[in-house]
Amino acid sequence: MGAWKVFESEYRFCLLLWENEPIKSGELAALCKEKLGWKASTTYTVIKRLSERGILKNENAVVTSLVSKEEVQESEINEMVEKTFEGSLPAFVAAFTRNRKVTEKEIEEIQRMIDCCRKEVEE
Repeated sequence: MGAWKVFESEYRFCLLLWENEPIKSGELAALCKEKLGWKASTTYTVIKRLSERGILKNENAVVTSLVSKEEVQESEINEMVEKTFEGSLPAFVAAFTRNRKVTEKEIEEIQRMIDCCRKEVEE
């Protein structure tokens, strides 16, 4: 997995792309104008920048992603945990849950993830 750095405005752009791909660049520019308030030139600049970074491709004026939403999210969270919590997952979870009510459903889902990780470690 690569380290996919996507800035906030680029991420909002990518959300539109992921929902609508493959999409013609002109249609994407119109969508960005409607949803993000961007000029067409801004959209084309972002397409070019993300294409150069290997996050999407623009081939024959059709834009498709090369990186999934999940890959971008994983990259961002890994960077934040490394930078802010010195790589400590328990410190991240403690900070995340400190002032937030965690529902029973969320606890069960987290427990399933922990159980899955435990099985992988034991194998």
